Amino acid sequence: FDRLIVGSHDLGPRQLWVMTAVTAINVTFVSLFFKELKLATFDAELAASMGLAPALVHYGLMTVVSVTAVGAFDAVGLILVVALMIGPPATALLLSDRLERVLLLAAVAGAVSAALGQGLALWWDASIAGCIAVGIGLVFGTVFLLAPGRGLIAVVRRRRSQRWQFAQVMLTIHLAQHEGRPEEPEESRIDHLYGREVGWTPDFTLRVVDLAEAAELVVRDGDRLRLTDAGRVRAARALAR
Repeated sequence: FDRLIVGSHDLGPRQLWVMTAVTAINVTFVSLFFKELKLATFDAELAASMGLAPALVHYGLMTVVSVTAVGAFDAVGLILVVALMIGPPATALLLSDRLERVLLLAAVAGAVSAALGQGLALWWDASIAGCIAVGIGLVFGTVFLLAPGRGLIAVVRRRRSQRWQFAQVMLTIHLAQHEGRPEEPEESRIDHLYGREVGWTPDFTLRVVDLAEAAELVVRDGDRLRLTDAGRVRAARALAR
């Protein structure tokens, strides 16, 4: 390391002192102007109407970001600076929408990524900065898959659930439109749903009917289906939208 020598005293790596000062500047700036930063960033027009100067706040933020980037470039290099500016905030945004929580989660994600990358660098005998960037990617990838609300797995499950719910609504609408029409007796038959009008496969149809029956939207009457009161309400609400 490039050591900081004062007189005859070795105070440690020079960049450690530089980044400590940069961290203090960031924490102080955000702590003092948090409300102004939040308002000017997300609603500049409201900030201006309240007497704030959004442009001044913006340039102040950009100045602090620039100082941070320049100090970090010298300390850890381009790859790690870019990775840490993008990876931890993106990870945090998958876990929360509240700004205060996002800032805290981003810091935690960055610290975890740094520790993971340091361990990988020692294990592989590789570049520390490169391994920390890999650690950031691993942390982001894990959260991207497993985040409760926005993770890939949660999104796939939600879309699958929405597909079945939409199919149940379509079933209630189909039955409601033909309910009370004696000239169309075949429309309520389960096997009629396989045909051209609805176009479902037999397996898909039986699954939808089972789900709708479990939700008390329809009841079976032999090979036919009848809407319940709840099914009629569901169909009416869907048609009213």
